[in-house]
Amino acid sequence: MNKLIALICVISWAGFWSFGYLALSASNFEDGQVILAAALAFAGFITGIFAYMWLVRAKPVDYRRVTQGA
Repeated sequence: MNKLIALICVISWAGFWSFGYLALSASNFEDGQVILAAALAFAGFITGIFAYMWLVRAKPVDYRRVTQGA
């Protein structure tokens, strides 16, 4: 299940960055296309945040092992 959530997280962030770029760099697009790109970027952002938070809560980092070099 964690691999599926991680895959959703990666795809969501990729969609956020790609559609966000399209929305911000649009010069010859119509208003509807820019709004659709911005909405898809927002959906990717929200999905990416929730997927990341799901992963963080599912497997917290044990800082004692990290600092000891185990």
